[in-house]
Amino acid sequence: MRAFPPRRLLAAALCAAGLFVSLPARAETLADALISAYRNSNLLDQNRAVLRAADEDVAGAVSALRPVLQWVAEVQQFDTRQRAGRDASLGLQAQVTLLDFGRNRLGIDIAKELVLATRQALIGVEQDVLLNAVQAYFDVRSAVENVAINENSVRVVGEFLRATQDQFDVGEVTRTDVAQAEARLAAARAGLAAAQGQLAVARETYRAATGHYPAALAAAPRAPALPRSMDEAHGIAQRRHPSLLQAQHMAKAGDLGISAAAAERMPELTGSVSVTHNDGTGDDAVAGLGLSQTIYAGGRLSASHRKAIAQRDQARARLLQASVLISQGVGNAFAGIDIARAQISATDRQIEAATIAYEGVKEEAKLGARTTLDVLNAEQELLDARAARITAEADLQIANYSLLAAMGLLTAERLNLGIPTYDPEAYYNAVKNAPATSVQGRSLDRVLQAIGKN
Repeated sequence: MRAFPPRRLLAAALCAAGLFVSLPARAETLADALISAYRNSNLLDQNRAVLRAADEDVAGAVSALRPVLQWVAEVQQFDTRQRAGRDASLGLQAQVTLLDFGRNRLGIDIAKELVLATRQALIGVEQDVLLNAVQAYFDVRSAVENVAINENSVRVVGEFLRATQDQFDVGEVTRTDVAQAEARLAAARAGLAAAQGQLAVARETYRAATGHYPAALAAAPRAPALPRSMDEAHGIAQRRHPSLLQAQHMAKAGDLGISAAAAERMPELTGSVSVTHNDGTGDDAVAGLGLSQTIYAGGRLSASHRKAIAQRDQARARLLQASVLISQGVGNAFAGIDIARAQISATDRQIEAATIAYEGVKEEAKLGARTTLDVLNAEQELLDARAARITAEADLQIANYSLLAAMGLLTAERLNLGIPTYDPEAYYNAVKNAPATSVQGRSLDRVLQAIGKN
């Protein structure tokens, strides 16, 4: 193997290092921002925990169908006329509900509907998290571009002020012209300071949405695929939006709640077995059946039934209102898209006309046909047109993703972000049969490790 001199090795290493340093840093894309928001959202973690708690409610409802086994230890100290002493006993008791006319089964069904509703609520939170990331991404891009055009405005007005000062020195313009240019430069610097402040605010919002401050942001991606008509979007939203699906499950739970309240009035048959060891008397074994039914409970059962009916009515009204709000959201998103597109078209024409006007006014000012104020006003109109164009572009992008959210399609899975997503069924499948082990049991331990919560 050929050996290279140390100097040549050092030169090659420095050359390689120079090539590495010269490579441009990869700009952060919208997909990067969405992935970071999905991975770092405390709000998602919070609502995933809420879902796991709802999963445990199903396990709790299932456990009501199973026997309850417990040990009982008793010690009695007595002193009577016949004798004095102490009795001790240790027993094992088991009790199970044999017949409750569907009461516990209804409890399981209600818990399952609430789990499904909570899953849809989690999807709704996911949509909010991702839409906030979209908003933050384009707010930062707009703020950066606004800072750039304001910096350019300060530079242009500063050069104009110097030229005006030179003209004043040779007597071509008055002191008023210089003062106007100085005032406009101060205004341009104030506008730059405001733009820089807006950028600082946008950066903080971005950090809150994604978990980190933005680096260089890439250009806006191609618009997502959207429905061709508002009717198509309405149809998708009425089938897929998580708020509507959540309300549907809550309405089903309300119907089941009425049946459960009615079942509370029915009899209950239980079976019990107990084995007790008594000091001095030996062992006792008892088995029995018990049938009971509440005849009067001070009005509690009637109140529970009326409450269930009211909750059912509340859930149905919420379902109807969810449909109304979803339709409104789709309409608002479509309107936002149309408005942004119209603004972009208008500002393009405005920029074109303002550019021609600005160049013309500058030339006319050189000939004495325009004043300094005319030039400064033309430059400001061009600046305002460019800023409006930036805002309209950001509004269009946000409106596109707002439409996806209004249809219930703004999720990490449907956006094809290419990352592992949270599986809401994994924990449920591990606990739905009410395993007797704790959360450190083998199956649950694997699930918790998979979601990073162990």
